[in-house]
Amino acid sequence: MEGRYINPYTDFGFKKLFGTEANKDLLISFLNALFEGHEEITDTYRNSEQLGSGVTDRKAVFDVYCENTAGERFIVEMQKAEQNYFKDRSIFYATFPIREQAQRGDWDFKLKGVYTVGILNFVFPDDEYPDDCMHHEVKLMDVEDKHVFYDKLTFIYLEMPKFRKTEDELVTMFDKWLYVLRNLSRLMERPAALQERVFARLFEQAEVAKLSPGDLLDYEESVKVYRDLINVVETARQKGERSGMEMGLEKGRAEGLEKGRAEGRAEGITEGIHQASMENARRMKADGLPVEMIAKYTDLSEEEITTL
Repeated sequence: MEGRYINPYTDFGFKKLFGTEANKDLLISFLNALFEGHEEITDTYRNSEQLGSGVTDRKAVFDVYCENTAGERFIVEMQKAEQNYFKDRSIFYATFPIREQAQRGDWDFKLKGVYTVGILNFVFPDDEYPDDCMHHEVKLMDVEDKHVFYDKLTFIYLEMPKFRKTEDELVTMFDKWLYVLRNLSRLMERPAALQERVFARLFEQAEVAKLSPGDLLDYEESVKVYRDLINVVETARQKGERSGMEMGLEKGRAEGLEKGRAEGRAEGITEGIHQASMENARRMKADGLPVEMIAKYTDLSEEEITTL
């Protein structure tokens, strides 16, 4: 296996670091850094496999699912590659912690907050956000006056490829956590900027050499799946680029051919008019008309007429 530390972008790596009871302090630290000033996250994990209300309903399996001291729910997902309808998937997943709050009998429909955190190993397509904007918080908003219409449903997306801070630029705990997520599998030792106790725990838990034989096999399989996924995405991207280039070249050839035809037609018309003027000038000159008069009616120069 390459690297000293596990890759948090793999299913095994992310759940090993953030989805186990033994490492709940790592998840608590990350979420408290993300939601600084919010209700403190507790160590309560919830069942990450969510079932629909009926046996035929589709289920959802979260990477990590927990709640805080106020009873608010937090879904944390590592999204390894862009996929169709990613936003729809986020909305669908958020419905499960909403519906599970329903109470039998009399109930006034009061809900606790639900937060979906998406750690994205890609950027939103079509330049939806500026390159220097990687942290997005989305709520239901009134489009007329821009106020938050409902503050109990929140989606937070982190476009990780846009995080480019170096070690000496890390200031907040949030910066440090993003740096760890972005670079962990490429590091060979704990950076000097990450001296907090929680990061000592993280690097200890992330050492590949300390995995049990069973966990090591699971991790190797998870890495293979991750690499295959990245290769599929990269191949599709390259094919798309090649296809786009080929279409561009084909379009360019077609446009060039049409432009050549148009230019040829224009040059042909111009040359035809010139030849007709030359022929008329010969007749006028043969009839003894003055050169100045011939030039006036044929738009030829006096030098051209003189040489006829």
